[in-house]
Amino acid sequence: MSNMVNTKTGDITGFSDLGIKETILKVIANLGLTTPTPIQHQAIPAALSGQDIVGIAQTGTGKTFAFGIPMLQRLALVKGRGLVLLPTRELAGQVENSLGKLGGPLGLRTVSLIGGEAIGRQIFGLRRRPHILVATPGRLIDHIKRGTVRLDDISVLVLDEADMMFDMGFAPQIEEVLKTVPANRQTLLFSATMPTAVMKLAERHLRTPMRVEVSPAGSTAELVEQEIFILPRDNRYDQVITLLGEYQSSVLIFVRTKHGATKLAKKLQQANYKAAEIHSNLSFAQRQASLAGFRSGQHRILVATDVAARGLDINDIELVLNYDLPDNSEDYVHRIGRTARAGKKGKAISFAAPDQRRDIMKIEQLIRKSLPVRNIKSGFATQFARGNKTLQPAQAVAAKPYKKFDRPVREERRNRRQRPGTISEKGKDNTPFVFEAPRRVNKTEGNYSSLGFRKRPSNIDVLATPDYLQPSGKTSTRREYKPSTPAGGMPVPVMTNPEFDGGNRFAFRRKMFKLKEEAKGHSRRAAGAYKQKSATKPAAFRAEAPTRTRSASSHGAHVRSFKGRA
Repeated sequence: MSNMVNTKTGDITGFSDLGIKETILKVIANLGLTTPTPIQHQAIPAALSGQDIVGIAQTGTGKTFAFGIPMLQRLALVKGRGLVLLPTRELAGQVENSLGKLGGPLGLRTVSLIGGEAIGRQIFGLRRRPHILVATPGRLIDHIKRGTVRLDDISVLVLDEADMMFDMGFAPQIEEVLKTVPANRQTLLFSATMPTAVMKLAERHLRTPMRVEVSPAGSTAELVEQEIFILPRDNRYDQVITLLGEYQSSVLIFVRTKHGATKLAKKLQQANYKAAEIHSNLSFAQRQASLAGFRSGQHRILVATDVAARGLDINDIELVLNYDLPDNSEDYVHRIGRTARAGKKGKAISFAAPDQRRDIMKIEQLIRKSLPVRNIKSGFATQFARGNKTLQPAQAVAAKPYKKFDRPVREERRNRRQRPGTISEKGKDNTPFVFEAPRRVNKTEGNYSSLGFRKRPSNIDVLATPDYLQPSGKTSTRREYKPSTPAGGMPVPVMTNPEFDGGNRFAFRRKMFKLKEEAKGHSRRAAGAYKQKSATKPAAFRAEAPTRTRSASSHGAHVRSFKGRA
């Protein structure tokens, strides 16, 4: 972003020096806020001047008030509404709560448009003409398509956690919203990291934005004490129990999968620990209940997937434990950002297997620091060599002998099960021709319709296909018949035909076709003879022929009645 301007951090003063109106200062004072955070100190004056902003700050640094205070002050003076887009329902609920505390005393109403809630209730809230919309991209697009919300009066647009929205695949919805809102709006974009997709979005849709960066992208909070534990995966649960004995306050445990979260939470509950789980398989109400119980102290342990890694404003979390390393190194920053909030210290411990050295290096490159590593003695490495490609074991472990299992080598493709053969006719020496059950060959050309059939033919129909309908000698959908040896062990005579390769089967088909044609001819001759014989009978005799009439009886039986006879 060549057109962006970087600001320098000066001496942080009170909110009164940032250009905030007196009415809003009273609300801020009533909330117990006295000193702005670094991101608030830099972003609020720039936003009050009407500039577009790109803010880079980690979670827990006060970003909500950094964009909330300027937006409320502008909406109180200028006609229009504000729109805040967030990636998850949990984030939307927290932002709505914070903006409600700020805007409520000023008479500014807020409504949330998120998935998992009844859309009818949201439509009722929209009819009250709220001043601020807090929405997730998917549900907002639903309302736009329904015609229940219009964005032509949006004067302030906020994109919070923009990098997470792109990671979750909301890029098309964001682009659609940006095309719907007015072009003369003010846009405030906040993100913990600045990937290429977010930078390109800012270049396309923001007007000479000011870049506000209180800490380098990917940096972690200075008050978080971080440590890596190297241990085998099978020993992780035992180490969790050990750490729960050392830390007596709230513990947030992150796992990679939803199944893993459920499994670990149940094991902790069976061990008489007050544990809850939160992941996307739970309904919104269940997730809210888990968060409420964790905030109130009803649950001491919360096992979560990355759905809870961002924006969860939960104070007094003593330990963040990464039971599994995240797939994305940036998620590590968001995970450990749940502790050491509001100027308090915190601890972050991550479990890693000996073969995850590369993942640890990626995290260190992102946060620009080396992490202390402790090796848990369990037969694995006693020291973690960063310069080597592999972990050096403490003592050589005898390799298990490799057992090679003998497997049969298939020289040919295995045929289908053998079926009873078909005896066609007898040769000159009274030996029957026996043909094996057909084996289907590869379909490389043609189909059953090319053989003159409207449906899948039976075996006899395939055999009776005339010569002029036979495809060339290439592989087709026809079935292949091979002669076999009869039960007596005598060789089977083979009918050959020099015109075809493997002429035995073609000769047999021609034979069967000839027999069918002869049978048809016999039927036609017999029918013609019957007609000729009937035509020679006297007319009186034909009139006296019996006729069938339907009886009027209830059961509908057929009876014969003879007419014309005395």
